[in-house]
Amino acid sequence: MPDTSTARTLPIAIIGAGPAGLFAAECLSRKGHEVHLFDHMARPGRKFLMAGRSGLNLTHSEPLEPFLQRYGTARDWLEPAIRHFPPEALRLWAEGLGEPCFTGSSGRVFLKSLKASPLLRRWLVRLQEQGVQFFPRHRLTDMQGLSLTFQTPEGPVQQTGRAVILALGGSSWARLGSNGQWASLLEQHCTPFAPSNCGFMPDWPAEFLLRHEGETLRGVTLNFAGQTHRGDLIITKRGLEGAPLYALSAPLRQALAKSGGDTVTVHLNLRPTLTQERILERLARQRLRESRSNRLRKALGLDRTMRELLTQLCPDARTPGELTDAITQAPLHLVAPAALDRAISTAGGLKQAALDEGFMLRHQPGLFACGEMLDWDAPTGGYLLQGCFSTACFCAEAVHHWLSRPLPGKVAP
Repeated sequence: MPDTSTARTLPIAIIGAGPAGLFAAECLSRKGHEVHLFDHMARPGRKFLMAGRSGLNLTHSEPLEPFLQRYGTARDWLEPAIRHFPPEALRLWAEGLGEPCFTGSSGRVFLKSLKASPLLRRWLVRLQEQGVQFFPRHRLTDMQGLSLTFQTPEGPVQQTGRAVILALGGSSWARLGSNGQWASLLEQHCTPFAPSNCGFMPDWPAEFLLRHEGETLRGVTLNFAGQTHRGDLIITKRGLEGAPLYALSAPLRQALAKSGGDTVTVHLNLRPTLTQERILERLARQRLRESRSNRLRKALGLDRTMRELLTQLCPDARTPGELTDAITQAPLHLVAPAALDRAISTAGGLKQAALDEGFMLRHQPGLFACGEMLDWDAPTGGYLLQGCFSTACFCAEAVHHWLSRPLPGKVAP
């Protein structure tokens, strides 16, 4: 910690200009603190902007109790932060910046503009008006207590913070600034990164993947470990992507890690809106002399991709009963998750045991952390962004209280 005679004059240093770092900067500058915000990219919020390309899913509208359950084993850790800054508060914050929201049919909350860029522009103006100073192209290379070393285009730069907040993100989409290299500075306090909300590689021939690349299996469900999730799956040359897989990514990743190199089986339902009895009835009405492909097309409207996939997964299914089982419970064998850098988000990062209840690192007073760099795992649907905003707000409040304590030798007023 800097000398007590100058400690009160130092700024708060926040490292990382993603949503967590930006929101921590807003919360602290609103309370009158001087805030310096550092980032190794030239512009803030690069990954945030990417998330907004498909319509920015800010949070989710479901009641708080099931909302909190979405964080799995990290619920107890994140619950105080999310209760402190809940989904409704995040929605009101966005609308306070002039960006109204709406709730989709799935319960997800989106910006009406369906873009992150207008919100980010207004947000940066607010931060500037509150006095936040932004230092781009500053890459953190060393930390000694609250003394920081950055590499810049002009050479190394030192900065000491009155308090320091790390908001350095996870380890996916490195080209947007989230590369996870910070973990080498806190290696003994970290869990290795792992892909989350990611695609998976099935044990299909490369030729099948290339032939069907870009095609979509619409409105299907995946069932694994007692969980069923519905949505679209997209075939790529790297495997399968889509919301049902993203929702199952944590248990699938864990099962693959325990499998010792074996595949993990998920069950695919190509017609989840129909009961098995209804499917069997439709198939039984088809003429047996018809080809299997024609029966599936006429009875159930399966497109060419679905029909060829059934041939790949269940080549021996012929009778109406066998085909019914194949359509509703096709075994999908997964080999591995997608590459870490292609994942929407990452698990791993700073361990819960390394931080106190205010997200301050136990080994270094005055050093705090928030956002995706913490070791928690959230599904898609707005839970990741909500977690980043909530932990940033809670962390900022903890910093404010920590700085409000009397310095050694001083008497509190």
